Amino acid sequence: GRKTSVVFKNHLNREFQAEKQNQKFVTDITYVRIGEQFAYLSAVLDLYNNEIVAWKLSSRNDLDLVLTTLRQLEGKSLTTKPLFHSDQGFQYTSKSYAKQLEKLGFVGSHSRRGNCFDNACIESFFSHLKTEKLYLVRPKTYEMAYRAI
Repeated sequence: GRKTSVVFKNHLNREFQAEKQNQKFVTDITYVRIGEQFAYLSAVLDLYNNEIVAWKLSSRNDLDLVLTTLRQLEGKSLTTKPLFHSDQGFQYTSKSYAKQLEKLGFVGSHSRRGNCFDNACIESFFSHLKTEKLYLVRPKTYEMAYRAI
């Protein structure tokens, strides 16, 4: 049968420091509670300075959310072959995602399956965002959540 997913080697290998900006990126998706519903936040973190360099909030956790977030990095002055690391969620193992990474000049990297520690930096960011902001604000609307983030 045809291979429907693309899994990259774990090139990051928990080396969470970068020597310069735009050299190593990590990405993931988390849910954001909005009243009784949820939205999904896709974010990209630069490991050089732990800055969020791209993000998108959406009512849908789908491939488009990830690709739209990734496209925000078009035109950035990147190092040669920057690393782009994620877990093995369905969005990140799709052929469309792999093609977009290649188009932008990134080297794809995946966490080992089921190992959240391989992507600890972005998981930690999401944890801080929730405990220091979102749990305090408790957004009731999409707009409130967007402004809080």
